[in-house]
Amino acid sequence: MTRTAVVNDYKHPQPGATSTLTLDEKVGQEIVKNGIKRPKGYTVSYHANPEVEKMHFGPKHPMKPWRLTLTNKIVLAYGMHEAMDVYIPRAATFQEMTEYHKDDYIQFLSWVTPKIKLDPEASNIFPYNMGDDCPVFDGLYEYCSLYSGASLDAARKLTNNQSDIAINWSGGLHHAKKAEASGFCYINDIVLAILQLLLYHPRVLYIDLDVHHGDGVEQAFWSTDRVMTLSLHKYDKANFFPGTGGSDDTGPKNSANPGAHHSLNVPLQDGIDDESYVQLFKDVVSPCIGTYQPTAIVIQCGGDSLGGDRLGCFNINIRAHGACVEFTKKLGLPLLVLGGGGYTPRNVARLWAHETSVCLGTNLHPSLPAHTPFIEHFAPDKSLYPELSQTGRYDNKNTGKYLREIVTSIREQLRYVQGSPSVQLQHVPPDLGAVRDEVEREIQEERDARDFGRRRKERGAGIRGEYAHE
Repeated sequence: MTRTAVVNDYKHPQPGATSTLTLDEKVGQEIVKNGIKRPKGYTVSYHANPEVEKMHFGPKHPMKPWRLTLTNKIVLAYGMHEAMDVYIPRAATFQEMTEYHKDDYIQFLSWVTPKIKLDPEASNIFPYNMGDDCPVFDGLYEYCSLYSGASLDAARKLTNNQSDIAINWSGGLHHAKKAEASGFCYINDIVLAILQLLLYHPRVLYIDLDVHHGDGVEQAFWSTDRVMTLSLHKYDKANFFPGTGGSDDTGPKNSANPGAHHSLNVPLQDGIDDESYVQLFKDVVSPCIGTYQPTAIVIQCGGDSLGGDRLGCFNINIRAHGACVEFTKKLGLPLLVLGGGGYTPRNVARLWAHETSVCLGTNLHPSLPAHTPFIEHFAPDKSLYPELSQTGRYDNKNTGKYLREIVTSIREQLRYVQGSPSVQLQHVPPDLGAVRDEVEREIQEERDARDFGRRRKERGAGIRGEYAHE
C-alpha cells in the first residue's frame, strides 16, 4: 500500500510573496515610498495622550476631540512616528494650571459634573461662562488637564534641548481666560506653555492661524514686552466671535506700558485665498522677526481657517496653511506647534497630518494609505489634499489694497518696538520643573508601596501573582 503524505510542512511566505501583508509591513512600505526619515540637524517630538480623544462635548457640539484620533491614525499610517520622538504626556496638575488660572476656577472645573444643574443666575456659576459653547461634560477636568499637560510637556522638551520642534495637536485652545471658559476653551494651554518657555527664553513670538482671534493669549500677555502676539483672523466686531482683534488693538494705549505695540492683529474679511494668505503671512511675520528678535516661537494652527470648515469663512487649502508653518520652521528657532479650532474633522486631520510632515521636511504622497483606519471618512477621493477652496466658497472681500494697508499698519506699529526688550525687571514665573519632579516622585512612591504590599502577600505563594492565604 502506497503511503501518502497526510500533513505537509508549512512554510511561512516571505514578505511580499502574497497580497497579505502585516500592518507593520504596510507602514514600512509607506515609509520607503514617502522617504520618511528622521530630520538631519534637528529633532521633532510628538506629544499625544490617547485619553483626550475619548472626550465628548455632546452630539450637537461642533468641537469633536475625535479629530485627534483621525489625525494620529494618518500620522501612523504614513509611518511618520518613526521619524519623531513620540511621548504620551501626563496630565497637568492643579498647581501647574493655577500658574495662570485662578484657584477657584480650577477648583470649579475639578468638581462640576453634568449631574449638577448649573443656575445661570447663581454668582458662583455665572462668572465662569459655562453654557452651550462651553458645556459641562463627563471627564471635563481630565480633558483640561490632559491637553494642558501635553503642551507643558512639549514646552519643556524645547527648554531642555530635547527637541527643536514640539507638536501637540490637542492643544492650542486660545480663547480661555484667567477665570472663565470661552469659545470651546476651558484652560489656556498656550499661556501655560509660554510661561514655561519664558523661564529660559527672553522673548517669545506667538502666531495664531485660527479663523477666530486669539483673544485669550493676547489678553494674558497684554502688559508685557516679553511676548509678542500676532493673530491672523476673520474680523467682524458685531457678527463674528469673539469680535476683537481690530487693526488698532495693539496693546495698552499708554506707551509707558511695556506691552504697548506688542499685540499685533491682522483682521481679514471673508474669502481670502491661498496666494493672498501665504504672501500676507510672510509680509507680516518677517518684520516681526527682524524687529522683535524672538528666541522661541509658538504657532497655533487652527484648522477652521481652511475652506469648507463648519464655522469658518476662508478659501484656504491645506498646502497653503502648511506653507505658513514651513516658513515659520525655516526661521530656525525653537518651535512649539499646537492645534486649535477646526470643525470639519476629516479636513482638520488632513491638515495636521500634513503639517506634521512639514515639520519633518517630508513630502507625502497625496493618496492616503489604503490601510489608514477610518479611511471611509475621507471618501470619495481618499486624498490628503482635497480641493477645499471650492467647498462652500466665499467671495474674496480682501482686496489687494486692503491687504497692503494691513502690512503697512503692522510695520508702522513695529516702529514703536525699540528692538529686543530688556528682561531684568520683568516678572519671571516659577519653575514648574520642581513641581513636575515632586509629582513624579509621589507617583513612584505610590507604585513602590503597591508593589511592596503585593510582594508581601505573595510571599510563600507558589505562583507569582497568586496571594498566599494568611
